[in-house]
This record gives sequence, C-alpha cells and structure tokens, in this order.
Amino acid sequence: MKSIREIFKNNPSLLNEPEVTQLLEYCEQLQDEIVEFKFQKTTNKELAMLDMLKEVIKGCDAIEKEQAEHERFGYDAPNYQETISNLKRYILKRCQDEIIWL
Repeated sequence: MKSIREIFKNNPSLLNEPEVTQLLEYCEQLQDEIVEFKFQKTTNKELAMLDMLKEVIKGCDAIEKEQAEHERFGYDAPNYQETISNLKRYILKRCQDEIIWL
C-alpha cells in the first residue's frame, strides 16, 4: 500500500485541495473501520466460519463451471481429487488459524 506522500509525490499541491483533504479523511476513517473489523473478525468465530463457507461455495462454483465447460466445449475435465485435497487443506488451515475445532 502506498503512502499519501508516494501517491502525491508528482503533484504535492493537490494535497491542499479541499476535495483531496476530504478524501484523505474519508480514507483514514475507512482504514480505522477495516482495522476494527479485522479485530472483530479474529475474535468472532461465527464471522470466520461464514467467511470460510463463502470461500468453499466459491470453490464449488468454480469446479461446477469447469465441469460445464468440459461438457459443452470439451475442455479438460476438472481435477476433482486435487480440488477436494485443496479444499480440505484450506478448511483445516483456516480452522487452525482461527482456533476453530471441528
């Protein structure tokens, strides 16, 4: 992530513009909210589980799309064994990181 000085190094006078000042204040507020959200997320197992489930569904959707492309266009068939192994590794690692016991 670039610092404000890096972003405006070629035209520092823009920092004096009211709109830019407002935008920077807004960005700082968002950064604070992100930090707060990350803290809440690490202390909330439910959010961690929801996030994990969303990633699993996204992976399932991708493999279904690969299967449909295989059937329709003759592309390579999905590697289900690799997909299952990756999914299992992801779930176990994420549970370990979030201290969730299955």
